[in-house]
Amino acid sequence: MAKLLYIHMLGYPAHFGQMETLKLIASPRFSDKRLGYLGAMMLLDERQDIHILITNCMKNDMHHQVQYVVGLALCALGSICSEEMSRDLSGEVEKLLKSSNPYIVRKAALCAARIVRKVPDLMEVFVPTTRQLLSEKNHAVLLTGICLVTEMCTVNPDSLQHFRRFLPNLVRMLKNLIMAGYSPEHDVHGISDPFLQVRVLRLMRMLGKGDEDTSEMMNDILAQVATNTDSSKNVGHSILYETVLTIMDIQSESGLRVLAVNILGRFLSNSDRNVRYVALNTLLRTVSVDYNAVQRHRSTILDCLKESDVSIRRRALELSFALVNKNNIRTIMKEVLAFLDVAEPEFKSFIATNSLVAAEKHSPNKRWHIDTVLTVLIKAGSYMQEELVFTIIAMLSQTDQLHGYHTQRLYVALTNDISQQPLVQVAIWAVGEYGDLLVTGQVENEIGGGEEEEEEEEGRREVVQVTEDEVLDVLERVLQSPQSSPATRQYTLNSVMKLSSRFSTSLPRIKAMVSSYGNNMDMELQQRAVEYCAIFSKHDNMRTEHK
Repeated sequence: MAKLLYIHMLGYPAHFGQMETLKLIASPRFSDKRLGYLGAMMLLDERQDIHILITNCMKNDMHHQVQYVVGLALCALGSICSEEMSRDLSGEVEKLLKSSNPYIVRKAALCAARIVRKVPDLMEVFVPTTRQLLSEKNHAVLLTGICLVTEMCTVNPDSLQHFRRFLPNLVRMLKNLIMAGYSPEHDVHGISDPFLQVRVLRLMRMLGKGDEDTSEMMNDILAQVATNTDSSKNVGHSILYETVLTIMDIQSESGLRVLAVNILGRFLSNSDRNVRYVALNTLLRTVSVDYNAVQRHRSTILDCLKESDVSIRRRALELSFALVNKNNIRTIMKEVLAFLDVAEPEFKSFIATNSLVAAEKHSPNKRWHIDTVLTVLIKAGSYMQEELVFTIIAMLSQTDQLHGYHTQRLYVALTNDISQQPLVQVAIWAVGEYGDLLVTGQVENEIGGGEEEEEEEEGRREVVQVTEDEVLDVLERVLQSPQSSPATRQYTLNSVMKLSSRFSTSLPRIKAMVSSYGNNMDMELQQRAVEYCAIFSKHDNMRTEHK
């Protein structure tokens, strides 16, 4: 049977050994029973009717004089119990919970937790025994008892009110663990039974969530845990982490929440990357609870963008965007845009989308908004989603006083790079709409004006002097480029047509550019070119004189 189980672990079929496990379980020898129950847990599950045949053997073994045989039966029941088997044996498990043997009690408590998860209706069978379990002195029994109560609260939230009466026991238990002296039996790196402390904190979190009176009873003990736990070892980190989660989930005092966020701030300065990741992940969940407390650690969070670990950078990036407001958007966006230069491709789409959203919500002025959007477009245009192109175009069209400025910047970017299609499409649209401003030089007055002149001084850029032919040369290069997508060519052809009413001296060249696409293989381009040529030939008399 042992060899068969090894074969099963290698992935080969071993179902033919199921009946043999039943024979071994029925054997009076402990070694046979141990191997039989192990085989049952590996080869049987509730989907196979054969597992019901061992119900009677389990019931008999639960009354065995040897505690280890009882433990085997409880362990197997917890692993493979079906609804029917749970109902048949729940009474036996409940009796064992009242045993004087700590070994049997803790095995029974874990088995009961599994039964409650499988059949929530049977929870009432075990509720009366929980008071005794939570009053035990044995740490192992306490730990399994708390696991059972936690499972009950999870499957049936209505039971929370019943278990809240045990909160003083939990508070006293946690206080004893914190104040206890050195105990070789429970000490882990100088901390008394951290496993039990973590379980108690988790149960307290469930009991205090949404209940103000219960939360108030926890405030003092949570503050003691947060201040007295050694944070130099991983064991202390785990307890402090659970403490922070508990503080943030219950209705705790504001000072306690600040203390919890400061603990996470210390985690951010830890040399262990796992600890830093946990801190960032928790701060991301916490920012909605106490925004101002998290805001104090903004500089440390931004420093995490320079980490070599990709997971830490991702969480730091998400948290940075969550902290953006009108007061700090310049500082945060400066760091984020610097990170954009060296970010991996999978980050650039996220940064582009969230930068545009943040700039839309919190921009200090229109000029800064446009500068940020154009910077993102130039640095990560290829990673933008298609719908963002329409959003940017709509935003640019509404900034009447800055049309010349953004057209200048986009034209310069277009002459330097025609490979990023979203950038090219926005730039082509701007040139088509406001190309006359490139030639007339009206942009000079626009750059110098505006009510935010002092803040915008840094963003001044030299005005580019261009001619009509230079603008058309760039558009023609885009039309002929193999990198241009069909949508980009359509944008370009539209812009060329718009410029026919703005560039008075280049009309013959514009007509020639449009007519050359009348036989194009792309049906959309061909249709547009033919229709525009028809406008030139039949309705040219409607053209207004360009001034």
